[in-house]
Amino acid sequence: MTDTSRWKSTVYVGGLAPAVTITTLQEAFLPFGEISDVSLPKNENPNTAATEPHRGFAYVEFEDAEDAKEAIDNMDQAELFGRVIKVSAAKAPKSAGQGLGAKTAVWEQEGWLAEHAVSEEDRLAAEQAQNTRPDDPMQGLEGLDVAGPKPE
Repeated sequence: MTDTSRWKSTVYVGGLAPAVTITTLQEAFLPFGEISDVSLPKNENPNTAATEPHRGFAYVEFEDAEDAKEAIDNMDQAELFGRVIKVSAAKAPKSAGQGLGAKTAVWEQEGWLAEHAVSEEDRLAAEQAQNTRPDDPMQGLEGLDVAGPKPE
């Protein structure tokens, strides 16, 4: 199965109670189709790991993308262990070389530069436009004593 099709058949489940386990999730989502994997990320913070064994969200991967859609339609805003859960289509993670947390600076990444690069001509035009504006937006209005359009 390709990564793209895997993400299409995976749902994000958020707002989970600390008592929820992988088995609980498998049992809750099994009616919608064959489940290939359930991921419940552990809480890595040692201060809260004892009271919150996971991070409050999970990913449930189905064998078929249609089953994932069915799970979203039926389980979104459902109650599980006394909490209303959010179920939506999972988004593919950015690659390790992109976005925040990447090993390279954001401005050295190809996508960022293409999106944020400004030509020298555009930069000069913006500077000129900024320099031609009056400092005081009320400048030139000193002689007006009545607001609104001039009477004809």
